[in-house]
Amino acid sequence: FLERGARVRREYDIYNIGKEEIDKLGETTGEVANLGVEEEGLRVLMYSSEGSDAVYDDSITGNHTHMHLVSLGKAILSAMSEDRVTEIINRYGLPQATQYTITDREELWSEIERINQQGYAVEDEEHWEDIRAVAVPICLGSTVHGAISISGPKTRFDEERISELSDRLYETKN
Repeated sequence: FLERGARVRREYDIYNIGKEEIDKLGETTGEVANLGVEEEGLRVLMYSSEGSDAVYDDSITGNHTHMHLVSLGKAILSAMSEDRVTEIINRYGLPQATQYTITDREELWSEIERINQQGYAVEDEEHWEDIRAVAVPICLGSTVHGAISISGPKTRFDEERISELSDRLYETKN
């Protein structure tokens, strides 16, 4: 299964193009840099790279997660049509992982609106306690191909650092 999974992953252009950039992002920020895509309404972690100060968050390559729990997923949702987001919510619901998880549809729609206004998604202990992350979607035209993120301990991810990291993500995305 591992060999087959590695072969399938190499078929994705976003992985082949993004791997080196994700490695650089992890190295330069010292945190965990991630590349994720949507598959059947879930976020799939395609690749991660741990920087020198990275905090391991138990996310493994190939891991499927509900989109609303993680910054990668929320960034992807923000670039999708309203109909597609509704379809995903109807299929999977909004299960709770921590006390900070968004579990209300209206709250998620407000979050998506905020992401579209500021240009990046923030995960604030919604999947793992004490972990924050920031992500941006990767789109070509009106098609979302995935997202990239940087994650780390909440103590290092204040608003100023999140703003700085979102700029880095945009540079990497470009």
